[in-house]
Amino acid sequence: MTNQVAIEAPVVKPPSLKIERRSPWGQAARRFARNRLAMFGLIILLFLLFLAIFADVISPYPYDRVFLSLRANMLPFTDPAHLLGLDSSSRDYLARLIYGARTSMMVGLIVPLISFAIGVPLGTLSGYRGGWIDFAIQRVVDIATAVPPLLFALFLLSVLGSGVSNVIFVLAITGWIESTRLTRAQLLTYKEREFVLSARSIGAGDLRIIFSHILPNAISPLLVSFTFAVPLAIFAEAGLSFLGIGITEPTPSWGKMVGSGIGTSIRVYYHLAMFPTLLVAFTMLSFSFVGDGLQEALDPNRSR
Repeated sequence: MTNQVAIEAPVVKPPSLKIERRSPWGQAARRFARNRLAMFGLIILLFLLFLAIFADVISPYPYDRVFLSLRANMLPFTDPAHLLGLDSSSRDYLARLIYGARTSMMVGLIVPLISFAIGVPLGTLSGYRGGWIDFAIQRVVDIATAVPPLLFALFLLSVLGSGVSNVIFVLAITGWIESTRLTRAQLLTYKEREFVLSARSIGAGDLRIIFSHILPNAISPLLVSFTFAVPLAIFAEAGLSFLGIGITEPTPSWGKMVGSGIGTSIRVYYHLAMFPTLLVAFTMLSFSFVGDGLQEALDPNRSR
């Protein structure tokens, strides 16, 4: 009698297929990271933001310290203790450029935040409600568009006076028009879509439809518009300070430094206008790169 030994065949499990799923925001971040110009602009902006936040630690001197023993308008790279020279008031120019980054970044970020805080609710109300509300808001927008923003800003600053807070206030109340129009256009685009009609058919309220269904889909163009509004605010502040009605002394501002530099003998003391002009140009160019990168990352069809 033979003993038969049963040999069990090993159970082979089928390989598990893991499907990597990324959220739309994760895919947008990956597309943004592949854009070299956008990443270059982001690095520059992070560096400027770092200077603005830690200016008190990074700056070699206070921005209002006067060196009476040294010659005013000292050229750069002539004294190791003052690498970029001195201005017409014998203040360290590198220190004033660093603190000027704080002023420009503060204006550039706060102004669009206030403008969008005004424009997004108005555009949402105008686009979603329609009717006489839309008509009234759009007539206000038309009137505000007819007034030149620079002249209106000059008038308000002549009444309110100069200073950082007044400049921010003036630029904010003259910069809400574009965000209002953009938000209204997005609301008109999405409020008749199928998913909105489905939400309305099951009894969803207006606030739930706006905040849960429409605005999350409209956030991409608003975010891109915000990135382009920041350099415009910086440029507007620089222009007002260049005219002498923006930031007051002794607070440093790149625009005011350009205006003061042009007022001197620019052929000899070139550094007084060149360095702040380059910083303004690099800042605006970096924001433009980041804005273009966000636009391509949030719109996959455009990046192909």
